[in-house]
Amino acid sequence: MSLLKTKTYTIDDIYSLPEGERAELIAGRLYMMAPPSRIHQEIAGSIYSEIKQYIRNKKGICKPYIAPFAVYLDENDETYVEPDIAVVCDKNKLNDKGCLGAPDLIIEIVSPSSKKLDYYTKLVLYRDAGVREYWIVDPTRETILVYLLEQNEAPVIYRFTDMIRVNIFDDLNIMLENLLEE
Repeated sequence: MSLLKTKTYTIDDIYSLPEGERAELIAGRLYMMAPPSRIHQEIAGSIYSEIKQYIRNKKGICKPYIAPFAVYLDENDETYVEPDIAVVCDKNKLNDKGCLGAPDLIIEIVSPSSKKLDYYTKLVLYRDAGVREYWIVDPTRETILVYLLEQNEAPVIYRFTDMIRVNIFDDLNIMLENLLEE
């Protein structure tokens, strides 16, 4: 009995997508991306703005990016992701295409179609790639899971009403509820 063979996709397949279509590629498997909701965009934009302003005020070296922003986690041409927010503190990882290697912080905002991918698949992918901190923001549950991946500890679960420390920085705290009220 022969096993069914599934197609292995590469970054070339990502670049061949029709205009306006977006997908991520994990271990040769293509994951099509649905357009984000309004609340998804509000959350992403608010967190991104807060981080960008903090870095600007501190004259920091890190650079924040908001999707779509290409992240190539390894030399493999079968992995390509577009996190909702990525913060890169090593300028040597940046080129005109995006980030080559693990960002220091990745934030994903969960949508109904991305739950399994964000909570499980990407958690393992980001941990194995060397991402230092990973946030999963769930608008439906109004929770934020913060994984300090370098420390290999259980995540800390926050509500939107909690003050959350951005651990890759010395003194940045974010309360999502305050950002969304503006």
